[in-house]
Amino acid sequence: MPAPQKSRVTGIKNAKGKPGKSRLAKEQQPKVIEEKSLETRIPPETQQLILNIFRNSFKERLESDIQPLLQEVKGHLFDRNFKEAFGREDYLEAYAARWSPSRALGYLGVLWRMRESLNLMQTTEDESSEAEGSSRKSWKVVCLGGGAGAEIGTLGGLHRLLSDEHKERGDGQPRSMEVVAIDSADWTKVVDQLTQHITAPPPLSKYASAAVKAANRPLADPTAFRTTFHQHDVLTMDPKTLAAALESVNLVTLMFTLNELYSASISLTQQFLLRMTESLEPGAMLLVVDSPGSYSTVSLNGADKTYPMQWLLDHTLLVDTSGGKAKEEVRLWEKVQEDDSRWFRLDDRLEYPIELENMRMQLHLYQRL
Repeated sequence: MPAPQKSRVTGIKNAKGKPGKSRLAKEQQPKVIEEKSLETRIPPETQQLILNIFRNSFKERLESDIQPLLQEVKGHLFDRNFKEAFGREDYLEAYAARWSPSRALGYLGVLWRMRESLNLMQTTEDESSEAEGSSRKSWKVVCLGGGAGAEIGTLGGLHRLLSDEHKERGDGQPRSMEVVAIDSADWTKVVDQLTQHITAPPPLSKYASAAVKAANRPLADPTAFRTTFHQHDVLTMDPKTLAAALESVNLVTLMFTLNELYSASISLTQQFLLRMTESLEPGAMLLVVDSPGSYSTVSLNGADKTYPMQWLLDHTLLVDTSGGKAKEEVRLWEKVQEDDSRWFRLDDRLEYPIELENMRMQLHLYQRL
């Protein structure tokens, strides 16, 4: 897992704060897109449900004095000592409780806006009317670097949104979701705790009315939402193991992970991306989300040169492999969408036991040809 994004820390009750003029001047390029469109905003009730999942999953950790643990984790991350930062169970829970909730909400806005591009509008009724074998019954997502649970919270919320939308239209249920998280640290307990609370009705007060109890339901149906965690370092992962994990996948995500991989080794990251490309079927999507302005340094002929992360990614995935002949059939990826800089700002109506932060990100969506 990467270090937390270095953005302004904001109390969740005053998330409407704006950057100062000096900061805005520095951010004139690239263009910043605000996540405020009425068509893409997520209902605050759904956002609160997701925050409640994290609050209930790490209840004991959040009710204790979590700040010393967070300071220790941040210290290790600042020193880039990831083995120490993610080497203890209490560190992992503290990280997931502090940094994953706001990221889960930010990612949800991204995926909801992309739902048509990601072929998420298909229902189980659509599948039953198609020829056998022409469509998978589940939508499989592999979250590389997704052990801290932000993506799992996102996908649980996404399944709820899709279920509600299909229910309103009366056109069946969304496809079930199969979520595979792969990370170098052992996030098994974090993934299991989040999944348990996503697929179980939230706890209610003993004084809750009969109507409230009757309406209480899990964020995602346990029969339609499944998660699996595998502990692997993707840079050294056996190609056959990677290919097996990516079999029949619809979407691969690299959320605030790719630049950390580039920082560890650009050559190994390029090799990994090429192995991933070989393993994916045509039509599979790749979504990369990271900090804007992420750069990595490459040594060429003894000289260091710095490149933007997105340039390195495009160079690896979109490079012409025809030897200069530019034949259409040798293209392996198509870029579907990109945003150089987008803000996600927390709704000030939301509640969480500790401070969360707004999130600024760049995103790139590719489709395997």
